[in-house]
Amino acid sequence: MSDQITIEQAQQRVDEWIKLYGVRYFSELTNMAILTEEVGELARIMARTYGDQSFKKTDLNKNLADEMADVLWVLICMANQTGVNLTEAFEKNMLKKTERDATRHKENEKLM
Repeated sequence: MSDQITIEQAQQRVDEWIKLYGVRYFSELTNMAILTEEVGELARIMARTYGDQSFKKTDLNKNLADEMADVLWVLICMANQTGVNLTEAFEKNMLKKTERDATRHKENEKLM
């Protein structure tokens, strides 16, 4: 298996996993709540690693990459169950940002 997969392949792999091991997708609302929980876990690691908070003993076994992958997993689940093609959505979003922000950040004195 290659180390690199496309977003489309990731969506397919998650769907296959759900059908094989997960029985079915959780409801959209449940997955939204789970996504919020996973983002919170990621925020906790970020705050302790790059922010001012210190690690608690319960945080020491947490892994930044794994928490990011958890967020991605749930986001892919939500995309699959709502019919969103993340590749198309990403491309459209990049175009929107490029058109909107072509000079905005370069002209922002706060970023200089």
